[in-house]
Amino acid sequence: MTDLFAKRRARLLALKALRDGQSHPALDNTLAAPCPACGAVASKRELAKSLYVCPRCGHHNPVGAYYRLRLVLDPGTFRELGERIGARDPLNFPGYGERLDDAQRRTGLTEAAVTATGRLDGRKVAVGVLDGRFLMGSMSAAVGEKVAQLVEYAAKYKLPLILFSASGGARMQEGILSLMQMAKTAAALERFSQKGGVYLSVLTDPTTGGVTASFASLGDVILAEPGALIGFAGPRVIRQTIHQTLPEGFQRAEFLQEHGFVDEVVPRAELRETLARLLRLHGKGGGR
Repeated sequence: MTDLFAKRRARLLALKALRDGQSHPALDNTLAAPCPACGAVASKRELAKSLYVCPRCGHHNPVGAYYRLRLVLDPGTFRELGERIGARDPLNFPGYGERLDDAQRRTGLTEAAVTATGRLDGRKVAVGVLDGRFLMGSMSAAVGEKVAQLVEYAAKYKLPLILFSASGGARMQEGILSLMQMAKTAAALERFSQKGGVYLSVLTDPTTGGVTASFASLGDVILAEPGALIGFAGPRVIRQTIHQTLPEGFQRAEFLQEHGFVDEVVPRAELRETLARLLRLHGKGGGR
């Protein structure tokens, strides 16, 4: 009962932060952890003001799903979908149930994906976000189901679709049931595309494994945040496999843009307007 109360409280705090237009946790002038890129130290208030981008070097720190939605959606328009679809332990994998409980308690999420509808610059959209705090944003059967249902919802109501990826790949504790989600999400997106739907994919740090090999790479337009690690296998695995030195910045967003995999690298502060402009150009998303 205590664990259930803690999970619900964490979730309510996250939702309140989204509703009230505040970051979560509360802002103050205590120092945050040093920037992992340059080592600079800023206050939590300074980081929040810069949208959790390092004021010194521009490193884009990961952010939670509800905070990401607050940055993108018009205030007061958020409506969550699929909130009852939560993580399960279908294979009774040793220790997995305890890890799920811990992730739910810490994050207030039921799973690594949050899906919703809302308005972006007045246009109604269907939007999904993977949250790296929940088991590295890995794709479980529940995550795949939430993404597939969101795609189907967007198709049914003729809404533009936006997906933010941040993942370590398929969730190994669910075995083949996790890997099946690659085919399921890709098939849902193919049906969505056949109906003329517009899909904007945003890759954040990191986007790897089965998520990269499925829905993250299928956008009509693919955007990425600066410095995001994007790939299937990690650079260390590739280096050990091919026994060659990899190019500078290999698998980073800027390198992938140069080689045609990413259409545009967009700083976080400009992402909302970039998405809104793309929606205007495509003429999707309903009336104002």
